[in-house]
Amino acid sequence: MPLYEHVFLARQDLSAQQVEELTTQFTGVIEQLGGKVTKNEYWGVKSLSYRMAKNRKAHMTLLNVDAPSAALTEIERQERISEDVLRYLTIRVEALEEGPSAMMRKSDRDDRGERGDRGDRGGGGGGRYRDRDRPPRRDDADAAPAEE
Repeated sequence: MPLYEHVFLARQDLSAQQVEELTTQFTGVIEQLGGKVTKNEYWGVKSLSYRMAKNRKAHMTLLNVDAPSAALTEIERQERISEDVLRYLTIRVEALEEGPSAMMRKSDRDDRGERGDRGDRGGGGGGRYRDRDRPPRRDDADAAPAEE
């Protein structure tokens, strides 16, 4: 059977439990139509790049699916009908990724703390020309006297 990665975005005002119920509902449909969900990752509530249906954030969930195309067609049909689903995307892949997805690995990187691992940046201000040895500026008092 073909392999798919399916991501859907649910409205921000839903609870995590309601999103889990949606995921369970979609998983049930896939299993009824002869497929199986090999991985289910809840990515949490994330900020969106732009507003979708008056939502600035959304619950994001990834499903790795091993199912016939009819099962994915039915899932997408139900997501179009549902008012709780803002967007969805299904991609056919050659092999399903083992272990955590890139989004879950990204959250592991974010645990490094408050700007603590940025290294020494020199600090001390100075701006654009801080590394140059510039001659002192000539003030107007040091300028050549004006001819009368």
